[in-house]
Amino acid sequence: MTFDAERVSMDLITALRGPLEMLERRNRALGDQARRAATSVALNLSEGRRRSGRDRTHFWRIAAGSAAELRTALAVARAWGWLGDDDRPVDELLDRVLAMTWRLARPRRA
Repeated sequence: MTFDAERVSMDLITALRGPLEMLERRNRALGDQARRAATSVALNLSEGRRRSGRDRTHFWRIAAGSAAELRTALAVARAWGWLGDDDRPVDELLDRVLAMTWRLARPRRA
């Protein structure tokens, strides 16, 4: 059985290859941080999938936080002019990951 959030996070990593290579040429530290945040999203979604209860939600919240960190890293890079505004596939995938992690990590009502 596939886990859509994990699959989309892997699609995001694939789409980020070129932009992060470009970013790392301009600012190695920010590029590394963005790469680690994207990796954290996928790894925490995968680990959370195999957990249960509050433990599961904890990992999905970490994934959501990492996705937000990635969005901010890309916004900072664009603000400095290190990346262009033309990476629509990356933005669309990141929006999907953020929406999915929000739904997974939100508190459940009894």
